[in-house]
Amino acid sequence: MLSKISRRGLMLCAGAASVAAVVPAMAEVRPAIHVLKDPNCGCCTAWIQILQSEGFDVSVEPSMGTLLARYKLDNGIPQELVSCHTGRIAGYMIEGHVPPADIRRLLEERPDAIGLAVPGMPYGSPGMGPETEREAYEVFLIRHDGTTEPFSSYPAA
Repeated sequence: MLSKISRRGLMLCAGAASVAAVVPAMAEVRPAIHVLKDPNCGCCTAWIQILQSEGFDVSVEPSMGTLLARYKLDNGIPQELVSCHTGRIAGYMIEGHVPPADIRRLLEERPDAIGLAVPGMPYGSPGMGPETEREAYEVFLIRHDGTTEPFSSYPAA
């Protein structure tokens, strides 16, 4: 009888260990971001791939022209900060080639703001060529009153 209990106990422990190994992976939270982009834009696709490799759960919606421009304006992105694609994550807007680390910092700090923007398409920003050849650029925090302030800066490489 003791050997049956030992085997049964061993089987239960093995089963519990396998469940315990799966639970942390299931508990991992992948921040979900929804991105509107021109379906023909390669740099947008590259930025999305970087986000995915950094642990973000990305959904993509094709949009272009006046529809995409209207979406940006309706969601508080100032015209002078516009870039090619626009994301929404946890109630924040993400405009352009914002680095994943800045998105994570935004989600951690939770400022009272519309979101972040990298205006234009700076070379060397995520999705825009090698970081080793990066031109200097800034990530801006967009406040609800329309003002902006630097959130982070990236010097030229």
